[in-house]
Amino acid sequence: MQQPRRILYIDDDAGLRRLVEKLLGRRGHTVVTAATGDDGVARAREGGFDLIAVDHYMPGMDGLETLQALRALPDGPPVVYVTGSEESSVAVAALKAGAAEYVVKSVGDDFVDLLERAFSHALATLRLERAKAEAEEALVASNLRLETLLREVNHRVANSLQLAGTMVGMQARLLPEGLARDALDDTERRIQAIAQVHRRLYASSDVQSVAMDEYLAALVAELEETWSSSHAPRHIRLTAEPLQLEADKALSLGVIVNELVSNACKYAYSPDDAGEIRVNFGRTGEQHFRLCVEDDGRGIELGTAPTGTGLGTRLITAMAKSLGGPVEYDRSHRGVRATLEAAIA
Repeated sequence: MQQPRRILYIDDDAGLRRLVEKLLGRRGHTVVTAATGDDGVARAREGGFDLIAVDHYMPGMDGLETLQALRALPDGPPVVYVTGSEESSVAVAALKAGAAEYVVKSVGDDFVDLLERAFSHALATLRLERAKAEAEEALVASNLRLETLLREVNHRVANSLQLAGTMVGMQARLLPEGLARDALDDTERRIQAIAQVHRRLYASSDVQSVAMDEYLAALVAELEETWSSSHAPRHIRLTAEPLQLEADKALSLGVIVNELVSNACKYAYSPDDAGEIRVNFGRTGEQHFRLCVEDDGRGIELGTAPTGTGLGTRLITAMAKSLGGPVEYDRSHRGVRATLEAAIA
């Protein structure tokens, strides 16, 4: 037994209208009929119908025109298309125009059975579409909440790292010049490089990836401000493509850039000379990127022990390993040229 429905049946055939009204009425449905497309659209505009059936061949406004007008009504019910033609092109045209189902017209109970079955299918399809739309809306809302939460987390992490870096810097300034103070200064810069990633994440519409051109520009600006002075300027030239990397890759790359640029600023040129450091970042194909940091300074002498504690070198190696590509040094370059190639994803 079908659940009772209120149905609008639009057909210019008076006999068929009476048959549909009678047979569907016996099955518990309430049927309102209309003899023309104009009358049917006017009745549909009044509302209150669960389903509408429209005949194809009608004088004046034909079935397709009526269907188009019905589909334009706000929150209109599903429409089942009725035609006496068995040509598939008619059914295809009706379905493309927005009909939920179609039925080939006949005389007798068989037609009403088919019509009622089509009504059930149309309502089931409508329920599925509404459930899908509700699920999609819920998913969008959930994603928005998660993105907002993640953006807030990145905001707080960035602020916490900023505070930690400031505290390390304050501690460094309390120490006399020497290895301990240099180590704390290096630690502060490393913290700031990591904090810069989280600042980019909470400031971006994408909370999972970082625009590397913007990130590297901010990082390089901070490094130049740190290392450059009027008597020993350090000019850092950046060329970077607008490439998005996942947050963990961006963080690893930022640490590498921080270490390589800091090393170049400290060791490539004498303390009283100006010097330039160049940072280049971009694609080397669809799925790979290349980083190059170079200077024109004194270079690296073979067999010479690393200057400083060697922690920077270990950090570079560890970060490069996480990216899946080693940092290589070009021995033919007059200064230091370090390159890294790795996969984007």
